[in-house]
Amino acid sequence: MRTLYRRAAGLAWTVPALVLLAVFVYLPLIQNFGYSTLSWDIYSGSQQFVGLDNYRDLFADPVFWTSFTNNLWYALLSIVFQVFGALLLAALVESIRSTRWQRALRTIYFIPSAISLTVAGLLFYFIYEPNLGLLNHALEAVAPGTFDHAWLGQESTAMTAVIAMSQWQGFGYSTLLFAVAIQRIPAELHEAAALDGAGPVRRFFRVTLPLVREMTGLMVLVTVSGAFQVFNEVMVMTSGGPDNSTHVLGTWLYRNGFVRNDFGHAAAIGTVIFVITLTVAMAQLWFTRRRRVEW
Repeated sequence: MRTLYRRAAGLAWTVPALVLLAVFVYLPLIQNFGYSTLSWDIYSGSQQFVGLDNYRDLFADPVFWTSFTNNLWYALLSIVFQVFGALLLAALVESIRSTRWQRALRTIYFIPSAISLTVAGLLFYFIYEPNLGLLNHALEAVAPGTFDHAWLGQESTAMTAVIAMSQWQGFGYSTLLFAVAIQRIPAELHEAAALDGAGPVRRFFRVTLPLVREMTGLMVLVTVSGAFQVFNEVMVMTSGGPDNSTHVLGTWLYRNGFVRNDFGHAAAIGTVIFVITLTVAMAQLWFTRRRRVEW
């Protein structure tokens, strides 16, 4: 009886959290799917049921596929730099024997993450400015007349320039998380590997990399999910231009809902974003659970 009472009391403590999740997460998700089946003019309030027409129009929209491709490109580069690049940098920092230098380097790498995305976007907007920007001036000093380029004004470089700013802004935070994960590895494992004759590179691949697998999986999940929810960076730096070449799903959703007044179409984009991020999260959690690290 006492055990049953304790279980009931424990469940009672979860009720407020479940109610909040139901009201502020699950109910809006269901409502959003309902809205995606409507042709809805938010200003006049008129609504008309159109079924799956919004999804048909969405998949026939070339800007939607451009946006989706940009999100994929964003996710790929984020995995390269904010996961594997950050892991490598964290391992290098943690291999330094001087604690003072370790703390100084962690602080230096983390500072960009303390800058808001809006401020970082404006900063890089001026860095990329073709006439007065720091980047073109620096490249001109190296090779005069070769790199005079409008980085945000040309379709071939605009999206990559936006992604580069994002990687700079988030790289230090990922490095700090990996540094914490590396610090949790028992020092005895590294010492034993060193006694067996393993060098720094071999210890990284045989000791560090396997034992930070869970953090790596978490960072891949967070990075990919975040890549499909990008909004601020693009809006601040390009607003989707030039010629819709830098739109991502988030900005195209905003444009359809609040500029073109097509909330049904925007809700359909929101549903697609949710399905993608949910699929990635479930796949990554399944993979991580199967390869859980214990020591």
